[in-house]
Order: sequence, then structure tokens, then C-alpha cells
Amino acid sequence: MGTFGRRIATALLAIPTVVAHPAPASASGGLEPVASFGSNPGNLAMYTYRPGGLPDGAAAVVLLHGCTQNAATYFEHSGWRTFADRWHFALILPEQRTANNASSCFTWFEDGDTGRDRGEALSVRQMVAYAVAEQRLDPRRVFVSGLSAGGAMSAVMLAAYPDVFAGGSVVAGLPYRCARSLSQASLCQYVPPDRSPGQWGDLVRAAYPGYAGPRPRVAIWHGQADYTVVPANGRELRDQFTDVAGVPVQPSAVSSLPAGTRLEVYGADQVRLYQVAGMGHGIPVDPGPHADQCGSAGAYFLDTICSAYYDAVFFGVDLPHT
Repeated sequence: MGTFGRRIATALLAIPTVVAHPAPASASGGLEPVASFGSNPGNLAMYTYRPGGLPDGAAAVVLLHGCTQNAATYFEHSGWRTFADRWHFALILPEQRTANNASSCFTWFEDGDTGRDRGEALSVRQMVAYAVAEQRLDPRRVFVSGLSAGGAMSAVMLAAYPDVFAGGSVVAGLPYRCARSLSQASLCQYVPPDRSPGQWGDLVRAAYPGYAGPRPRVAIWHGQADYTVVPANGRELRDQFTDVAGVPVQPSAVSSLPAGTRLEVYGADQVRLYQVAGMGHGIPVDPGPHADQCGSAGAYFLDTICSAYYDAVFFGVDLPHT
């Protein structure tokens, strides 16, 4: 991406306020940098968290931060560390470099970074392969979650690597291939195209032509007062991944959760849509001592409901390895 492209990208999915400079990821206790993990065509940095007592065959969750954030910020505030420690699974944290994007946004919209075995998507895949081998993790229990541009990149990984990820969550993100250029990306944030479920699903199927294996389970989180990535993106994501899963777009169950959260379940729980009433742009957290609470509140870590808890249970990483 040239200088002009990077300049435009700084506004894309960026935090619309003054942003403090984040601390380097190495400042977080227990978060370890990995200097070399493959050819790294996307020029990303890699960090891992290995909780004490991690057994062989443990699960792993890949966490993709939002714009202006880094691995350390997401690790410390999102709440995922709480459950990695409690249930003994590993965390893998890719980090965007400012050399790629001045606002540290993952490049979720360029073909060269979102296709299978290309660019940033391949770099994340290589991180998974490295961590699975080095930490003796279970390759059948690898999951991915991300916020905003990281959420859109989570959708990329679920589309391009259904053979790698057993499930994932997209928080305040966008559908796969909603955009394929900078100008389209900005439009998708505010006015996503109203495609049919089949059209959205075809974009995912085209990411790995001929793939006939199982599809990842997908959870989608969206604040209903999000004016940075409008809530329609959550509904289009639902259309996309229910079609890929081969289940109806009508929910099979609906329930109410804390903080005005509406949960819609699709099919046999292959897809979930969480709609958080009154919440803006960010990841839902819920600081506190209870088993279903996590995280710390701050800019784009919004005190509502602990999404990491519900995702961890949805992924099944709360269960012992068998």
C-alpha cells in the first residue's frame, strides 16, 4: 500500500477521538513476543500467552485487536486473559505494524491480504501453525476473535481457513468481502450492501473453492448504537454465515442476557448474533469478580456484558481436553 493509501486507511475503522500512544506489547506480564514464525508475508508481529499449567493438547484463541490498539492493550482489557488462566488455553495475538498502516488497522479489505495463503491472512495462519507445534496445542481446537478492523479480519480468517478454525467471533466487524478497496471499505462501515444470504455466502465459499469439510461456528457481537460500524453489518454477517452453515436466517431461539443484550441462535447453534442495546463501537466487557465477568472498561472496552465469557463457552474452551 502506498503513502496515499496508508493515509486514507488511518481513518478507516479508526477511533474517532484523540488516541493515546499505546504501550509496547512486551510491557504486559506474561505476553511473549515471537521473533520468527514463518515467511510472514503480511509483516505482522506475533505475541503469545501461555498460562501456567497449560497441558498438552490445549485449545488456542487468536485475538485480533482494533485500530489504534496493539496486542498488549487487547490482552489486558478484553477479558480473555481471565479465561485463559481459568480454563488453561493459549492465546495468540497478532499485531499490526504502523509500517503497514499508520493507525494499526489490520488490512481486512485488500485481496492481497484477505485471500487464502496471501498477505496478512497467511501471516496469521503461520502464527497458528507455529504456536500449535511449539506449545503442543490441539489443532482441532483453534478459534479466532477480533474487534472492529480485527473483527473484520476474524471474518477473513473464518472464510479463508475453515480447515484451521473450529469457530470464531466477530465483534463490531464487517462481512467477508464487504469491501475490496479503501473507498469500498469506508462505505461498508456506514452503508453496507444489502446482499442476499446466498450472495454473501458465495463470497465465503469462493475463499476456499472446493472445500467440503465442516464450517466454523460463528458468534457476532454488535452494539445497537454503533455509529462507526453500523449495526446493519452485524445482520449482514449473520446472513453470510448462516448461509455458509446451511441453516435458516430465522433464529431457532431468542433469549435476553444482561445489559440489554438480545441473543439470537441460528440452526443447531452454528451461528449466534448478540445485539447489545445502547452500546457504541467497541468490545463488550463487564469488570467484576463473578464467574461471568471480565475485562476492564476504557476507550472501546465498553462496560456492558463480558463477551469473552460467552465466546469462550460457545467455543467450548471451558471444557477439559478429551
